[in-house]
Amino acid sequence: MADPKDKEEPETTAESTEDTNHDPQFEPIVSLPEQDVKTLEEDEEELFKMRAKLYRFASENDPPEWKERGTGDVKLLKHKERGTIRLLMRRDRTLKICANHQIIPVMDLKPNAGSDRAWVWNTPADYADECPKPELLAIRFLNAENAQKFRVKFDECKDEVRKNLEESGNSDSANKVAEKLEELSVKEKSPEDKKKGDKKETEKKEDEKKEDEKKEVKAEEKN
Repeated sequence: MADPKDKEEPETTAESTEDTNHDPQFEPIVSLPEQDVKTLEEDEEELFKMRAKLYRFASENDPPEWKERGTGDVKLLKHKERGTIRLLMRRDRTLKICANHQIIPVMDLKPNAGSDRAWVWNTPADYADECPKPELLAIRFLNAENAQKFRVKFDECKDEVRKNLEESGNSDSANKVAEKLEELSVKEKSPEDKKKGDKKETEKKEDEKKEDEKKEVKAEEKN
């Protein structure tokens, strides 16, 4: 019986060793330089940042309804040169903008449906879809504490913008924006409010009609 030790071991040549350690590297056909992508936030100071969920009131739907716009970090950013402050919010992962508008003194955060962790407000020009358009927005935070932190900072930004406008003498432009917000709030009334308004208008017309009939009866009696 042959001794296993007597078996010949395979010879390791320099060529086989070289094949095992071979690590091919291929040069790219086209060389693409790195691009410096700007978010337009480079010239701004971050005053506030917190995770939240954003909604918009879709008044164009029938019936009108609240629609979710996205979840992500809401930021309050101050421009280092102009001193303007804007609200910016991007969706998670995609980083697509879901809110982008200037903070103005007449903006007012109101509780949403009595919740202590959600706010509603109007903006005359939101640039989330590039083209500016008026929006009724709502934002909801994880808890009441975070919601209050947002409101405090939001109000501080409003006061700062108001001072800047007064110093620059642009208070008239703020008044015009206030008028636009007032118009927007009227347009964004809930369906129930609209029904009530229509009912009051109908009742008013009926009362006027009855008064006219009484006057006609009295006129006939005199004749």
